[in-house]
Order: sequence, then structure tokens, then C-alpha cells
Amino acid sequence: MIDKVEPFVPGLAVGHGQAYGGHTGCTVVLGPFRGAVEVRGLATGTRELDALSPHHLVPRADAILLTGGSAFGLAAADGVMTWLEGKGRGYDTGVVPVPIVPAAVIFDLHADAPRPDAETGDAACEDARAGGFAEGRVGVGSGATVGKIAGPEGAMAGGFGAWSVPFGEFRVGALAVVNALGDVLDDGGHIVVGARGPDGSFLDAAAVLRKGGVEAGEMSRRTRSPVAGTNTTLAIVATDMPLGKTDLGRVARVAANALARRISPVHTPFDGDVVFAVSTAPEEQPLSSREVLALGAASQAALEAAIIRAVTEGTR
Repeated sequence: MIDKVEPFVPGLAVGHGQAYGGHTGCTVVLGPFRGAVEVRGLATGTRELDALSPHHLVPRADAILLTGGSAFGLAAADGVMTWLEGKGRGYDTGVVPVPIVPAAVIFDLHADAPRPDAETGDAACEDARAGGFAEGRVGVGSGATVGKIAGPEGAMAGGFGAWSVPFGEFRVGALAVVNALGDVLDDGGHIVVGARGPDGSFLDAAAVLRKGGVEAGEMSRRTRSPVAGTNTTLAIVATDMPLGKTDLGRVARVAANALARRISPVHTPFDGDVVFAVSTAPEEQPLSSREVLALGAASQAALEAAIIRAVTEGTR
């Protein structure tokens, strides 16, 4: 792969926070920006996604939080809000600014292990930078795993990845944390990381399901069935093109196809996949359908690269 161009996307800063013990964490993307969201998974854990609707009163979000700890980890958003409030940032209510922080979670819970909290969210904000941020097993990617069709015993490490490319006079970037039930595939459809059998070879999750799934035959005697909500891929595609919320929603929908190209199976009853799209441009301008399509295609390609980096950067 070619080196990423820094900074990631003008107007954004990305930071990581680690929960005590390092088994989980969170990642914050600081704006402000206009945003939209595409929800593809069937087992999501989220906060304040309605603020990204084109019909919502609030025109911009101040940050997006991606966090581990399942629904418990949403507490980290409190720390992000407090940090932003201290900087005087947020929606002007006429009383005090109220920071708008949509958030989404992955499931990486361990019994009796700390979860991301307000302190972790604050630390992520303090760590935020325009470029050069860490990838792999860090922040929200700290406890991510991939390939759990046959249970956690055969899973491999997931993580957090990023990619950024020029797009004419603008930039397009993508961030992803991969904690998927399915396998991650390369351009040729070959498994990069995924579920492994007792001999260490890849099982091929899609093939297992076609043969009757984890409840069938010998497989069910050595593993357990997947648990709803214990897997998720979260992503953010970003640009400094002057898109409004409606066009950002269209871009998010196209970009979300990156998950289907790189993860198999995807959008399952056991995954909570969410894709955000944001624009850091101060003002919005109407774009033609052709321009929106082109940006969607570029965003999809960037997200595909970010997904691969999420599962490979931590192993180099």
C-alpha cells in the first residue's frame, strides 16, 4: 500500500483512550462537522444518532465516539462532552453550549475488566491529532476480534484502521474498527483474517453457514452458537467537500458497501454495523448526483483499505 497522506482530512482530529488494563478503549473524531449515518447491522448499540438526521434542529455534530465496552462504553461520551464543554464548543442553546456527540459501540466485554468511561473519553480528546494517529490494537480496536463463527476459540485479532486519499482539490478518508463475526477478505476474495479450525486453517464462515452453520454436526460439539450483539464493524468516511446532510446520507449508503466487499458474512443478526459520513466544510453546497456517486465510490474504496489496515496494522 502507498503511504497515507497527512493530515487525514482537514478539520478532523482523531484520538484514542485506553481503559485501565488495556483490554478495551475508545476512539474520538473531533469536528465540528455535518454528518449522516447508515445503520446496516441488526444488533447496534448507539447514542444520539437522531442528531444526524437532515430533519434534526442541530446542524452539526461536535464529535463522533467509537467505543468498546458494549452499551456500558457509551459512558465515555460523557467525558467527550465535558471536554468539549470546557473548550466552549457545542450547540448554542442560549444557556450553555451543548456538545453533540453521536456514538456507537462494539462488544469486547471481559468479566470483571474495566470498560471505557468518562475518563477514557476525556483521554481520547486529549490525544486527538490531525494525523499520525495509531492504528491496530489501540483505542476502540484494543479488544476487537474477527472470525467468530465457531466461537471465540478460533477468532483472530481485529483492530482500528485508517486510510486517506486525494479527491480532486479535496480529501476523502475512512476510519474503521473491525470486530466482525465474519472473515475479512482481500481483493481476490481470499481470507486475510478469520475463523480458524483446530489445525489453524481458515474455516470460511460463509461455507460453514452454507453447510448448516455452527449448530450442525461436529462443529456444534466443539463450539457454541454466535451470540447476538457480540460483533460489530463501525466506520466513518470523511471529506472536506461541502456536502449537506442529505448528500452525506447518500455517500454513507454507497460507502457501506465496503463492508460487504471485505467482510463475509456481514450485516448479520449478530453484528451491529454502523457507517457514519461527515463533511468538515464550513458551508454546504448542492452537488450533482454524479458528484455524489463519485464521492461515494471514493469513500467506499477508502473504507475498504481502512478495513484491511484495521486487521493488519497491529500484526506488523
